[in-house]
Amino acid sequence: MEEDNIISVKNISKEYKISKRDGGMKNAVKSFFKREYKKIQALNDISFNIKKGEIVGYIGPNGAGKSTTIKIMCGILLPTSGECIIDGYIPWKQRKEYVSNIGVVFGQRSGLWWDVPPIDSFELLKDIYNISQKNYEEKLNELKESLDLGEIINIPTRQLSLGQRMRCEIAAALLHNPKILFLDEPTIGLDAVSKLSLRKCIKKINETTGLTIILTTHDMQDIEALTNRIILIGKGKILYDGSLEKIKEKYKDKMKINIKFTYTDKKIQMKNIKVLEQTEESASLILKHREDNMTDILNELAKQVEITDIGIEEMSTDDVIAKLYKELKI
Repeated sequence: MEEDNIISVKNISKEYKISKRDGGMKNAVKSFFKREYKKIQALNDISFNIKKGEIVGYIGPNGAGKSTTIKIMCGILLPTSGECIIDGYIPWKQRKEYVSNIGVVFGQRSGLWWDVPPIDSFELLKDIYNISQKNYEEKLNELKESLDLGEIINIPTRQLSLGQRMRCEIAAALLHNPKILFLDEPTIGLDAVSKLSLRKCIKKINETTGLTIILTTHDMQDIEALTNRIILIGKGKILYDGSLEKIKEKYKDKMKINIKFTYTDKKIQMKNIKVLEQTEESASLILKHREDNMTDILNELAKQVEITDIGIEEMSTDDVIAKLYKELKI
């Protein structure tokens, strides 16, 4: 592993064997005596490196292999083949020593005890990780400031808002001062204000401590706010590893046209313009070249539908990623 790389994943594959049978009572009885299996390739020869202090967005559609990768990196799953060295440890072989160097936060699962205040959960984690009282108090004070915890750590977890709870979840994951933090959908379900606040906190912690962060999310605004490097996985393979800006640059000349019109079941047909989606009263189209004559385009649209409203905008990051998914057929 190179000196600057805290994470090195090399040629990792993961294969699952699941039972299968056709429907019907006869097949059910048959499978009771002789079970048939089929193989599912969750990961197929993936490789990447992550440097100390990086925030990397690990993205892909549902079922792409993100969760399997994270579980292998956390030491929960054993890969079928390949190598993974994180901070000098092989996660699934040296798990007891390794877990003290990582923190994990799952947006849809709580690491806090539900009926007691977060501070009680923190005290228990102090004992679990064998943190000295001095180090515990110093780290807790640091986290209270960077995550704006205030008095919320003294309120029962079940009474906290989702945004408050997520800040406490991150604090719990960082109490033992890990070198790497795995964040899985940290802003899921949060309102816009809470999302902005949490992103700001995560960014601040990374900048002040040099914490390495692996972020899995479907929210492209999380990616834009926190990192410029993305690793895109699809069908168990790494399809892209690089700058988000580089992908956006590819589509910089494209624009999105959103139109509303009176009810029609007629499909819009435009030469050299892609119709992203259409309902009976609205449509979104992609203008491939910014220099195309907008007047001619609008005149052609007006011949096909009775336009009531129109808006023109740059392609959002969500649009760009969706376009990339489609091009890569994932």
